Amino acid sequence: MNPESYSTMEQVRAGVDNLDSQIVALLAQRFAHMRAAARIKQDRGAVRDEARKAEVIANAREEAEQLGLPGEMIASLWDHLVEASIAYEMEEFDRIKA
Repeated sequence: MNPESYSTMEQVRAGVDNLDSQIVALLAQRFAHMRAAARIKQDRGAVRDEARKAEVIANAREEAEQLGLPGEMIASLWDHLVEASIAYEMEEFDRIKA
């Protein structure tokens, strides 16, 4: 996959579809880590950690900017990702600890 060599929209779409599949697989791994966190944490209140959330978003923004991507846009995406991860971890915590 080298977008610079693409000459058709079919190639672009196939490349995007391939990347989307890889991103979903990586999200599955990320959410597996949230399940582990839910299992390990003893207190439901520990699931939400605003300092860690800010750190994760800042790291994503910095890495994005180093790669020439719009940092604010990536930070916004990561804010949604982290909030979804927290919600998932809360659900898992409640399920595991029930």
